[in-house]
Parts: sequence; structure tokens; C-alpha cells
Amino acid sequence: MATKSLYVGNLPYEVSEDDLRELFADFGPIEAVRIIEGKGFGFVDLPEENAADATAAVNGRDYQGRALRVDEARPRRERGSGGRDSGGRGGGGGRRW
Repeated sequence: MATKSLYVGNLPYEVSEDDLRELFADFGPIEAVRIIEGKGFGFVDLPEENAADATAAVNGRDYQGRALRVDEARPRRERGSGGRDSGGRGGGGGRRW
């Protein structure tokens, strides 16, 4: 069975993996739950055919006084080195000093 990963944001910081499993229990067997500690978001992996229904049912739902944000998870973007040494000079019109 194919699974889909859903992003779940605006979570209370004290939420547990068991809390998320319970929240999404109606949408099939939960394959995995990951909470990003101290960030207020996590991910739930559930059957692909139930992902749209789960998103529609839980997105915007009040959970412990917070409106949840649920969306299909996207792959992490690769981070470049960024900063001042990445070629730009912070809006200096491309001039080199």
C-alpha cells in the first residue's frame, strides 16, 4: 500500500506522537508520525488514498486552541551556503568592493 506524508503545522509544543495518531486514526493505518521538537509541526504518513480526505477533515480544525494547518508534505529544499559569501553583496547592485 502506497503512503503519503502530510505536514501538520501550528501544533501545540506539548503534542505527542500518540496525540497525532489519534487525530488521524479515522484515515487508515498510520505508518509513521514524526514531531519536530520545539517547532510546532510534524508529519503523519498514511495511506495515499486517504490523504486528501484527511487533509480536508483536519486542516483548520481547532486543536487545543490552535487552528491546525495540514498539507501534503514537500521534500526539504537543499540549503546553499547562503550568507554574504554566496556571490551577492546584499543589494549593492552587483558592484564589487
